[in-house]
Amino acid sequence: MVESQERLIKKELEFSAKNYKPLPVVLSRGKGVWLWDTDGNKYLDMMSAYSAVSHGHAHPELIKVLHQQSKLLGITSRAFYTNTLGPFLEKLIHISGLEVALPMNTGAEAVETAIKAARRWAYKTKKVEANKAEIIVVEGNFHGRTITIISFSTDIESKEDFGPYTPGFITIKYDSIDSLKEAITKNTAALLVEPIQGEAGIVIPDSNWLPEARKVCTENNVLLILDEIQSGLGRTGKMFAFEHSSIRPDGLILGKALGGGLLPISCFLSTKEVMQWFVPGSHGSTFGGFPLAAAIGKRSLELIEEEKLVENSKQQGSYLLEELKKIQSPIIKQIRGKGLWIGVEIDTKIINGRKMSERLLRKGILSKETHASIIRFAPPLIIKKKEIDWAVPIIKETLKEIEEEHIR
Repeated sequence: MVESQERLIKKELEFSAKNYKPLPVVLSRGKGVWLWDTDGNKYLDMMSAYSAVSHGHAHPELIKVLHQQSKLLGITSRAFYTNTLGPFLEKLIHISGLEVALPMNTGAEAVETAIKAARRWAYKTKKVEANKAEIIVVEGNFHGRTITIISFSTDIESKEDFGPYTPGFITIKYDSIDSLKEAITKNTAALLVEPIQGEAGIVIPDSNWLPEARKVCTENNVLLILDEIQSGLGRTGKMFAFEHSSIRPDGLILGKALGGGLLPISCFLSTKEVMQWFVPGSHGSTFGGFPLAAAIGKRSLELIEEEKLVENSKQQGSYLLEELKKIQSPIIKQIRGKGLWIGVEIDTKIINGRKMSERLLRKGILSKETHASIIRFAPPLIIKKKEIDWAVPIIKETLKEIEEEHIR
């Protein structure tokens, strides 16, 4: 007997910790930019699992690799060499322009790896006094939810009652060069920052900020480490968001789309100078870079190029942004974005983000709010104009209905 959505939701609520509050739909199948629930209702995915499904759901080429490699070799641990890891990392290095890669699984693990790399470089190369290394972060950051990462979060909900917190982090204002300059000391190892803030609501800094930050870091022998777990691999209309600024970081953190929507795959990339201090025993992961993940990761990178997903993100993202900006509604306060990564800020005095997301859900569009006031639209990078043309009128219609109900 097929269980009803109501019963499945009840079961998940009963047996799962309450660390998420999903929208009331039970999804069971996906293909391309579309998802279906257990009742057969169809939805346009405008979330992409926070950029993890950039290739679309169940991409046939990635499914093919998954099947082929899983029949050959799944995991051995890094105790041995394998025939898939080297080619995967070679492709990553070629695309990123950096020199050495360290594969992990989740984005948070890759961020932790970057932190460890920066600290060890500070002690071994920069000669910072033992246990005094500092890493500069910015307000509104989101880099994951481990104890160390939430220690430098400015989001109270993510860190309340999880102390004591990990020391060694200095918080500055985002998009403020003066704040960065004032924070740097002889103990500063790195600046860790998202070139565009995702969880904060698709916050795009001034175009001069990242180039200036690059210059300040270089002048002060400070590593510039960019978290592009969400913004990287085509999401913003460039392969990497830092390319909009024509700079190169000292460290790059990737994840989400790297796994092709099938596996958790992440990586920290940096220079030989920084990575030389990782030696046997200093860091590792049983599943990091395992054969199946490496095969999927390599193919996911190839497909971004072969299917011109970066170009499509730029083209369709510009079109979606333009079409959304044509909507005239008192509910909309601001619309901002790069590529297929768009934040629509709404007036929460009229409706909050959760209720807005639920309204869109009922009309066949899957999205999710952040910080109650911003609806994110981040569809798979394979989306076409006809699908955008289907979605925008629904968004417009939904806003109109809310106006009629709440604005007299």
